[in-house]
Amino acid sequence: MTELYQRIAGQAARRPDALALQVGERLLSYRELLDLTDASARQFRAEGLGQGSLLGWLGHNSAEMMAALLACAKIGAVFVPLNWRLAAPELAAITVHAGLSALRHSPELALLATQVLALAPLSGTAVARVETGDVMLVYTSGTTGEPKGAMHSQAGMLANIDIALVVQGLSAIDRVLAVLPLFHVGGLCIQVLPALAAGAAVKLHPRFDPGAWLQDLAAWRPSTSLLVPAVMQALLAHPDWPTTDLQSLRFVNSGSSIVPLALIEAFHARGLPVAQVYGSTETGPFSIALLPDEALARVGSVGRPAPGVALRLLDGAGSDVAVGEVGEIALRAPNLMRGYHRLPEGAGFAGGRAHGWFATGDLARLDQDGFVTVVGRSRDLIISGGENIYPAEIENLAAGWPGVAEAAVVGLPDPRWGEVPVLVLVARSGVLLDLAGLRASLVRQLARYKQPRRVVVTAGLPKTALGKVQKSLLRESLLSAGGSAAD
Repeated sequence: MTELYQRIAGQAARRPDALALQVGERLLSYRELLDLTDASARQFRAEGLGQGSLLGWLGHNSAEMMAALLACAKIGAVFVPLNWRLAAPELAAITVHAGLSALRHSPELALLATQVLALAPLSGTAVARVETGDVMLVYTSGTTGEPKGAMHSQAGMLANIDIALVVQGLSAIDRVLAVLPLFHVGGLCIQVLPALAAGAAVKLHPRFDPGAWLQDLAAWRPSTSLLVPAVMQALLAHPDWPTTDLQSLRFVNSGSSIVPLALIEAFHARGLPVAQVYGSTETGPFSIALLPDEALARVGSVGRPAPGVALRLLDGAGSDVAVGEVGEIALRAPNLMRGYHRLPEGAGFAGGRAHGWFATGDLARLDQDGFVTVVGRSRDLIISGGENIYPAEIENLAAGWPGVAEAAVVGLPDPRWGEVPVLVLVARSGVLLDLAGLRASLVRQLARYKQPRRVVVTAGLPKTALGKVQKSLLRESLLSAGGSAAD
């Protein structure tokens, strides 16, 4: 099964000299990308890799990384992109769990790779649950506990590509500026792989730098780019943001379940639509999407189920909730993962993979027009005195307060109410926040039981590689600092 490889090979046959990838000043046509892929495949085979082998990749975004994925698709191996932001012991645990046959690394990460291999010598053989057609094993970011490995098949990844192309309207005339890490399905599968499958040009930044992104708007003239809230915040804070010409962009996409409204509105104020894609490591990730032409009118929504994706919102008993009520997002779609590596068949799926629904752990409500608004993760829900409090509601209000760079809400234990919300803020550089004014504003806009019992200002929030706040770590930090939710 070489379908993923064949999609890129088809572009190389039709448009061999068209630009496929640019990394820095290095330009690769589709013919040259295919040549690099074929050379990688020959090298992997010469080293004994083949059907069922698991190839770990530790490196910043590069042409070699893309070629390695496509080469794995060609020879039947499984590509395992590794999060280079993790510590060596964390990467070693993933190496052992995956059962890597080989580990490749880029030159700048040689020391980290050496540390990983010292802790976890390679087995050289694949472990259970690698099947014919599997092509990528991606480990979750760990926001909700120990990382798990989501196994994706070539068929699933091709289905995700086709969904992404339809929703975003990507074609060979597009120019995609890619700055998110390719070790995550968001950075890889929302725009980069679909763009290459469509014959578009992709410029890869090895790592995100806000100044470089802004400079490329003028120098490279991209038509779209994928961002996450942390990246959006960095761009807005850059001194060149107000004067940078955004006209080449027909839209930007955000690949996060909840994007603070203040960030979206700041982009919209410049006339730039912020589309959205909701999904996760397990879901492809193209599951629910807000189209570019819907973005300006549907601020705060993540859109509607993408083509071919079935959606249910479930209560605690597994029944569908009514329109307007909050329920857990469950999905059934052709681009879902095949399963969790080394976990029982059907783990995470109600009724098994073939007939069941994948429960995401995210809570959302559906409006009369079918648009979805995510309100938070089920484990982040705060139940105070029997009332449900969704952190995003408070976070969005706080994030729009003058001088606030970031806002996060977690629940802390309370002897009377069970738990109460605590608001944690990061101030913009050099700003002294008016906390009294913020509190007064929240009093006017929120019910009494939703009022943060305590407001904490901190230098930064613990985050995953893609900028999602790790609320479990934030909660632990607050508890270890005193544990009281009282002022």
